[in-house]
Parts: sequence; structure tokens; C-alpha cells
Amino acid sequence: MAKHQRRSDCPINYAVELFGDKWSFLILRDLAFKGKHYYVEFLKGGEGIATNILADKLATMEKEGIVVKLVDPAHGSKFIYKLSRKGIDLVPLLVEFIVWSAKYDRDTAADMKFVNKAKKDREGLVKEISDQLKKVLSA
Repeated sequence: MAKHQRRSDCPINYAVELFGDKWSFLILRDLAFKGKHYYVEFLKGGEGIATNILADKLATMEKEGIVVKLVDPAHGSKFIYKLSRKGIDLVPLLVEFIVWSAKYDRDTAADMKFVNKAKKDREGLVKEISDQLKKVLSA
């Protein structure tokens, strides 16, 4: 398989090539904050992602090591998706997106308790979320 041709070696370009669409961050949101792990749960996220796009985004994030795909031990024909350690490293960025959106989107659905906690102790909140996701990953 040929290596993907990158536009540049710019670090922002790397991130844009991985996440430069509206769906990737919503999938990350569901994994990091909403406790979703199954394909069908992502489909029911509310934004109306198409099955082919979801499959493509999950495959890309798995290939890039951002999510891990595991066979569900309770249902051998289903898969569980979890954030990898590389994916968990995106939690600070996701928290920043939430705080930024809460500041500028007057119609935001952001949980203001979460936003206020982030404003008071961003590091502590990120650590709490990251530690919980690491437990989920190792389970």
C-alpha cells in the first residue's frame, strides 16, 4: 500500500489531514465524553453521520492509532472502539474546543458546570478525564 502523500510537513497540516472534517471531532467527543463505544451508538449521535463516512473515519483513526478496535468479548460479532493513548492525548484540545464554543456560541449546549470546572482547573479536569479514559482503555 502506498504511503499517503502529505501536502507539507507543517504540524497544523498533519492535524488538518487527520481531523479536517466535521465528523472526526464528533466521534472523538462521543468516545471521550459520552461513553460511546459501539458503531451503532455513533450513528445515533444526533448529527446524522452516514454509515460509509462513519466507517471511513473510524478506519482512518484506527490506522493512525487514535482509536483501537477490539472484539466485544460479550458479543463476538460486535466491535468496541476506545481512544488509544494517542487519542487520549487529544483531551486537552477537546476541552479547549468546548470552552471556546461556550464563550462564542450563544446557542451552545455546553454543560456550563463542565465549562466552569475547566475555567477553574483545566489541568485537573483534563487529568480526571484522561485517567478515566485510560481505565476504559485497559479494561
